[in-house]
Amino acid sequence: MAFKDPIKTCVLGVGLAGLTFYVPFILALPELLTLHAVLERNPQTPGGRIKDRLGVDTTIYRTIEEVVNDKEIELVVVGTPNDTHYPLAKAVLESGKHVLVDKPVTETVAQANELDAIAKAKGLVLYGYQNRRWDSDHLALKSLLALPPSSPQYIGNLLEFESHYDRYRPGIRASWKDGVGAVYDLGSHLLDQALNLFGRPAKITAFVQNICGVTKPDVDDSFMIYLHYNAGTPFPNKFTVLLRSHILSVKAPQLRYAVCGTKGVFTKYGLDTQEEQLKVMPFVSGIFEPGYGQEPQVIYGTVENLGEDGVSIAKSIWPSRAPGQYIELFRNLAGAIRNNEEMGVKWAETTQVIEMIELAYRSSAEGRTLEVLAL
Repeated sequence: MAFKDPIKTCVLGVGLAGLTFYVPFILALPELLTLHAVLERNPQTPGGRIKDRLGVDTTIYRTIEEVVNDKEIELVVVGTPNDTHYPLAKAVLESGKHVLVDKPVTETVAQANELDAIAKAKGLVLYGYQNRRWDSDHLALKSLLALPPSSPQYIGNLLEFESHYDRYRPGIRASWKDGVGAVYDLGSHLLDQALNLFGRPAKITAFVQNICGVTKPDVDDSFMIYLHYNAGTPFPNKFTVLLRSHILSVKAPQLRYAVCGTKGVFTKYGLDTQEEQLKVMPFVSGIFEPGYGQEPQVIYGTVENLGEDGVSIAKSIWPSRAPGQYIELFRNLAGAIRNNEEMGVKWAETTQVIEMIELAYRSSAEGRTLEVLAL
């Protein structure tokens, strides 16, 4: 796929998100996208942070007004602090431009629904940046869960599923990113992956905590969120999903997945490598190098299956053969804008993530399990 006129794109924010998760992929797909401008309110050097980090010259705007008034811009990427996502995305949509907005897409479901209404009224693409669907470990897990019963590594009907983003960070910073809370930050990823795999739960139970006590007392740094699924199609057994992020987890590598089925167990440690690679990558061409997004074998998952005798346990490796590929999100986004392709991340799905976050906070505050309304 290539366009005669690549989509002129502006990135709002050139911090970690902008320079790690957005700009490199825009530059890596010149046949689809072109970096027209960035928003940097107070550049410290003539070329700004994008020139310093990636050696790229582009227009630098200092205000959102300059961005929305630039008629050449077709797509705007909102990679700014969480509390600015809604007002900036709204301003951009109202100016007639497509939007890719970082997770969490908004702070409330009401805000997400309002943005959706504007986008639909104007015929615009509104896309949530749920890039972790293209993590190598998540792709490996999806391929395992898709195995037929005839496979020797088939783990059976699901009973319990754990997904972790644990860390050991006793000196957590009181920055804007930490200040929004772990549920909005890391929970957005874990919830999106779980909902993408299993759909909408019947109930939710959450325990949201501030363990370190470094940030404001009401800002969470750790959580456990339980999603409860009833028995029935496509799940023959009741099963529970645990999504956890603990700030004081002393373990290396950290647990990523623990999945229990009626015929086996899958265990996975370690994280997708893309973020760490992108942070230090000197040239965007590195995205296409053979080792990009590829996990080291030492953190491949393991499967333990019940033997044919019903007693013995067979242990095997489940490799993460498919490398992580955040670039596929950008290819899909470009196709949705130019060719009306189906969006890989639908806005209703990202809105559902915000709904689960709101329910998680409420469950924790009220100390009880909450029903999730069926759609």
